[in-house]
Amino acid sequence: GLAGFIETLRGPARDDAAARERFLGIMAEQADRMRRLVDDLLMLSRIEQHEHSRPAAAVDVGHVLRGVHDLLQLKASSRKVTLELAIDPDLPRAVGDHDELTMVFQNLIDNAIKYTKPSTAVRVSAKPAGPGQLAVSVADEGEGIAAVHLPRLTERFYRVDTARSRQLGGTGLGLAIVKHVVNRHRGRLDIQSTPGKGSVFSVLLPSA
Repeated sequence: GLAGFIETLRGPARDDAAARERFLGIMAEQADRMRRLVDDLLMLSRIEQHEHSRPAAAVDVGHVLRGVHDLLQLKASSRKVTLELAIDPDLPRAVGDHDELTMVFQNLIDNAIKYTKPSTAVRVSAKPAGPGQLAVSVADEGEGIAAVHLPRLTERFYRVDTARSRQLGGTGLGLAIVKHVVNRHRGRLDIQSTPGKGSVFSVLLPSA
């Protein structure tokens, strides 16, 4: 960990500028990962504390999705991923919390961009889903996830591919946060995946 690198910097690498630069780069990366992890843990515990109290504002989900789309567009283009957004003109508002729903869709769309194959599309769609509900789905064209993993995906720190998740900057808490926010909204998270073809993460929410 960081302590080992600090030891090396104080000792063997003290007069080796190239090694020092390399170690400082690795330490900055580790410190950044720790910061993201602490942020996500705090977020999760905050959401869990309020999970029993349902948010009650009327949220324009189309507006939330357009904001997340704009935020992640650059990341998508850098991986040659097309980010498609289809919002039904009759989409009702959701009963919920604007910031928490932003966090849910940011997590899901960010994951899709990270795990889809380069030069493919991530498709986000939002539409009414029967009386009193709306559905938002995020579909990728990634490697897909084997059925055995699906029930455990929302457990904190559960990773299908630990090395890849870490390399992509994941904390292993994103889907746990999504699950708890959706629970707080009295909604439902549904995950469908076909190995080799991709995954679809759908969130069902009560409409206002």
